[in-house]
Amino acid sequence: MTKLIVVWGFNRDEEGELRPVGEPMEAPSESSAIMRAKLMAPTHVGVIAWAREADMALGIYGEPEMLYKHGEIPDLEYGGE
Repeated sequence: MTKLIVVWGFNRDEEGELRPVGEPMEAPSESSAIMRAKLMAPTHVGVIAWAREADMALGIYGEPEMLYKHGEIPDLEYGGE
């Protein structure tokens, strides 16, 4: 298993719905993910960074751990609050 570390930003669309900005971005470390999320925060309605153990070849994922959350994010299957 490897550690999957992800950062994802969100903004509102024309109808006011929260939408992801691009695809989730993998980060090389938890500290890098937190730093990237903090840099994104001023320009996004919401940003989240999380990590979890994963064996992507087998589709096995451990429990996610939230590293950083700012603003509004939609309900996701990332294991947040």
